[in-house]
Amino acid sequence: APFARDISGIEIFGNAGTWWAQAAGKYARGNEPKVGAVMAFKPTRSMPVGHVGMVSKIVSDREVLIDHANWSTINGRRGHIERGARVIDVSAAGDWSEVRVWYAPVKGLGTSSYPLFGFIYNEAADAEA
Repeated sequence: APFARDISGIEIFGNAGTWWAQAAGKYARGNEPKVGAVMAFKPTRSMPVGHVGMVSKIVSDREVLIDHANWSTINGRRGHIERGARVIDVSAAGDWSEVRVWYAPVKGLGTSSYPLFGFIYNEAADAEA
């Protein structure tokens, strides 16, 4: 979460899974990716504190690249920063509610999909989508 805060300028603190609720009333939120927005992952059993990453590029309406930290195990360790990691929307409705994320050890998207809250934009909440 500190890396996402540093690169996005979104001043939210605490576990990534709390960012969506903390953004309410402070930052605009929505389900459309935009460069500079924070992608907010919901906590899951395998990811109990959630996850956040910043959208660095829009590739298509169902694919973006994100910059994030502490995702892939590289050289046997977590804690790395990954830039330009591929994320694809795999939701049935095409609404970015579920994604697959590049995982370095398999050099691909892997088999797991992850639920999203949505995107937090570095804009005032009154601009909420």
